Amino acid sequence: MDVNTESKYIEQAVKGDTYALSVLLQEYYEFLLKYLIKITLDPVLAEDLTQDTMVRCIEKIGTYNGKSKFSSWLITIGTNLYMDYLRKVKRENNVLEKEKAIRKIQWQAALRNENWLPALSILNQISFNARVPIILKHYYGYSYKEISRMIGVSEGTVKSRVHNGLKAIQEELGSDEEE
Repeated sequence: MDVNTESKYIEQAVKGDTYALSVLLQEYYEFLLKYLIKITLDPVLAEDLTQDTMVRCIEKIGTYNGKSKFSSWLITIGTNLYMDYLRKVKRENNVLEKEKAIRKIQWQAALRNENWLPALSILNQISFNARVPIILKHYYGYSYKEISRMIGVSEGTVKSRVHNGLKAIQEELGSDEEE
């Protein structure tokens, strides 16, 4: 497709012409797919991302301002979708790794005939900043003052983190009782 024809289709698509938009998407589908295969190294994922990019393009065509080439705009959308995918996979892997670590700790505790409280599994879902003071306070018995010195925050911050962390644990366990 020559530049003038492409410009005409883009102008019509931005104004809401679905036929013009479909012509553009058909024109760039294979181009975008080949690009995404190169960056993902996964043809199935690239196909999914290409389709998602086309959907996003349909939704956002009215925002295309012509400051970049249409192909560059599609590549930007596709790249951003791929980066979102990578972040999502990373988060999911982190959750899976935490769950795996908790199962390993539970298994090791069982081997040593130690009690494993359900609340300890829930600690996995609480932020590191709350988890550390809770464990130091309620598992090891340190005072708020000692914990404050250990982790380098004020005693009030430690109390707040313990309180909020325990509240989150209680909510997760379905308990409304205050500790």
